[in-house]
Amino acid sequence: MKIAALAGGVGGAKLAHGLAQILPQKKLTIIVNTGDDFEYLGLSISPDLDTVCYTLAGLANPVTGWGRIDETWNTFDNIAKLGGQTWFRLGDRDLGTHLERTFRRKRGDKLSTITQDFCHAWSVKHRILPMTDEPVYTMVNTLEQGELPFQEYFVHQRCKPTVSGFRFDGVEKARPAPGVLEAINNADAVVFCPSNPWVSIDPILTVAGLRPACEAKPVVAVSPIIGGQALKGPAAKMYRELSIQPSALAVARHYADLLDGFVFDKVDSDSNLSIQEMNITTLLTNSIMEDMAGRRRLAKDVIDFVNTLL
Repeated sequence: MKIAALAGGVGGAKLAHGLAQILPQKKLTIIVNTGDDFEYLGLSISPDLDTVCYTLAGLANPVTGWGRIDETWNTFDNIAKLGGQTWFRLGDRDLGTHLERTFRRKRGDKLSTITQDFCHAWSVKHRILPMTDEPVYTMVNTLEQGELPFQEYFVHQRCKPTVSGFRFDGVEKARPAPGVLEAINNADAVVFCPSNPWVSIDPILTVAGLRPACEAKPVVAVSPIIGGQALKGPAAKMYRELSIQPSALAVARHYADLLDGFVFDKVDSDSNLSIQEMNITTLLTNSIMEDMAGRRRLAKDVIDFVNTLL
């Protein structure tokens, strides 16, 4: 069975890692959100892409879920001492990634090619693809400060402004990165990892051709909302500020016309009937991935569930 997994953020990276422990490398392609990419201190930063790559490489910080394990901060400590901009902190090891990516992008290399080379260097066997090689920027509409670039909202403002909507700047010119449409078209099913629907999965689906390609396949989504809360990130806050009660049901409704199956936590069993009434097959399970065993367990649950839908 071949799976195309759409992912972004820490939760998405964890399930992608679990899937990679179960599926052979030729059976899994991970398509990653790049709407949160931005330029900082002259460097090309790809936060979601790096989180997924570091996680599959076993290099991710196990405490934060993002950044590098055994990181040091000498460069940014010195930048701070010199009065420079440090609201988006980059560790010394992580900084090497951004320096090399920036150098290669300035000489004309595509993001997908760079990512492939980085994965090879980090011994990542499964294919990880950016959703597009073109720049797409997630813009967050806020009541207090108007439109903000995603990292300004997410990191600098710490998600404090009230969200009123989203826009994906540049997506009208974006085309799927090489291999993305092929991966979906050749997949037996598509899995939406437990990533933020608004700012991790929606940007991917907005790239030309990707939503129709997913519609042609069985699609299973895993809810990032458990008991009305997101384990990490602002997804639940975004739902509330958009006048939607955050819940597994709200996530299912967000994707409703795409879904064949929906995986969510047993704590939200009271939503099961409502989701099934949307003609969506459900799986209730323990969806919290506390450790590597938890990632493998949830991934196996998802794969076994997908098999029942084929």
